[in-house]
Amino acid sequence: MAKRDYYEVLGVGRNAAADEIKKAYRQMAIKFHPDKNPGNKEAEDKFKEAAEAYEILSDADKKARYDRFGHQGMGGAGSHGGGGMNMDDIFSQFGDVFGDGHPFESFFGGGGQRRGGGGRRQRVGTNLRVKVKLTLQEIATGVEKKLKVNKQISCSTCGGNGAKDKASFKTCGTCGGAGQVRKVTQTFLGQMATTSTCPTCNGEGNVVTSSCSSCRGSGRMEGEEIITVNIPAGVADGMQLSMSGKGNAPERGGIPGDLIILIEEIEDPILKRDGNNIIYDLYMNFADAALGTQVEIPTVTGKVKLKIDAGTQAGKILRLRGKGLPELNSGYSGDQLVQVNVWTPKKLSSEEKALLEKLREAENFSPKPDKNDHGFFDRMKEFFN
Repeated sequence: MAKRDYYEVLGVGRNAAADEIKKAYRQMAIKFHPDKNPGNKEAEDKFKEAAEAYEILSDADKKARYDRFGHQGMGGAGSHGGGGMNMDDIFSQFGDVFGDGHPFESFFGGGGQRRGGGGRRQRVGTNLRVKVKLTLQEIATGVEKKLKVNKQISCSTCGGNGAKDKASFKTCGTCGGAGQVRKVTQTFLGQMATTSTCPTCNGEGNVVTSSCSSCRGSGRMEGEEIITVNIPAGVADGMQLSMSGKGNAPERGGIPGDLIILIEEIEDPILKRDGNNIIYDLYMNFADAALGTQVEIPTVTGKVKLKIDAGTQAGKILRLRGKGLPELNSGYSGDQLVQVNVWTPKKLSSEEKALLEKLREAENFSPKPDKNDHGFFDRMKEFFN
């Protein structure tokens, strides 16, 4: 079943500001939250659909990619944009949307932050961005790239927890290890309870009394990783792919950020891209154009032979169906358009001049324009229609 437009899901326009998108998602999250609609599969599906839409539209990079390429541009390695969100992913959004102590904690009793066991909050690392340059040939077939990425990795000495040893952990005295503190206030409606992240341990539930000497308590250090990226056929310049969990490690454990891969297309010196079509200028001499011949021309997938009919005119466009670039996540491929250019020699020998002088007066060498041919641009218009 085709996915609905993300703007339609949230009920906002394509020019909606970030605050408007957040407000729309907040309303839908409250309306369709599973705790408010127990056993209602339809409500749960809408809840997940809204969360997926918000995950894309609230991220400037993902939103720009979606605006340009639609759902097809949200595929790629490991991106949640492909529809792989689970409830933990969804609840991790709530800290940004509702803030600590959001209504799901107060009224539904659910955890809206991304938390580990015991309700403890997990840190999330920052995203990394790398550029990958691709030739037209690599774009045509898809390619596997191995990238050496310098980033923050988990400390190998302490395992990422930042402590010298197990004995260096101490349960937080403020929250008792829960990672959250609960506050009850008296209002005219009665008692109101709110829950927020513990200010002492920042939601971790414990404090470190003696730090790791290698990372000085941060739980991470500078390092590098060789990452294999499978880039699908049909990507375009400026498109972004995302690999979940391949970004920077967070401080003192948690969930690594994402690796954002920006596609940069290398301009080909011979073949020119026009969307999914490839344009190629074929230069040939007058004799071959008049008598006909067979030529070998380059394409994005290798050389092919092309028959040139006798009497082919300069400016004629020949089509090689399916020899263009594939469309991302589709079985469709563009065409290669071959424009015929007849080369006129600039220097002639006396013998060549004499031969051409004789041909100049021949009847078949006098121009006889086709009444139905109104020029190059009309031919191009007719070709694409």
